[in-house]
Amino acid sequence: MSVASALLASGIVAVGALSQGTVGFGVGTIAAPLLLLIDPRLVPGPLLLTAFCLIVALTWREWRGIRFGYLAWSLVGRFAGTVVAALFLRGISEDRFETVLGIVVILGAAISAIGPEVRLTRTGFLGAGALSGFFGTTAAIGGPPIALLYQREKGPVVRGTLSAFFVVGTAISIAGLAWAGKFGHTELQLTPVLLPGALVGFLLSGRLTRITDRGWLRPAILVLSVLAGCIVVAKHFIR
Repeated sequence: MSVASALLASGIVAVGALSQGTVGFGVGTIAAPLLLLIDPRLVPGPLLLTAFCLIVALTWREWRGIRFGYLAWSLVGRFAGTVVAALFLRGISEDRFETVLGIVVILGAAISAIGPEVRLTRTGFLGAGALSGFFGTTAAIGGPPIALLYQREKGPVVRGTLSAFFVVGTAISIAGLAWAGKFGHTELQLTPVLLPGALVGFLLSGRLTRITDRGWLRPAILVLSVLAGCIVVAKHFIR
């Protein structure tokens, strides 16, 4: 990989990390499609390991905002949604289904913007976690479903709880890649290319949260959720 490509890849991750550290998700949504154009080897292994390091740092920074009761039920749903997605994808075209999921995410964000407030109940967390696992497995957009549920919570709660949620999910994904033989020396060697960008995004996000926490967090979640859906739909036509 050339120096220019490495710098560009790190810059892209910096933007995604800035989103992750400010809104609570976004590093995969923003970085993955663009990194594939630079060097397909950067996705998913190196990006996942970079994201894991970033999310651990964010969990440490925002630990006071973690709601463990919320987290437990969300993770139960995440596991269930992942299992259902794995079974479902065996009988449907992934390309076609990604397009459908992208449209669903866009509609979900639109409904959230104009609809009534969602109550934070056990059922709600189970459902959001399941959708996150389902969407994350089938279309690599596990952030919006769970983030939309938290959209009216305070910034530290959103970032802290989502970060803790994604620490577990990302660790499982990395373990799965290693088990499948898709994560090894090559991925470890490429990860340092992305880490500087993650560090820059993390440091900058600490300042930006002062702005988003003044009433801009919910609009940011809705906009990023729509962006995630658009990216998934666009991937179908770019291929």
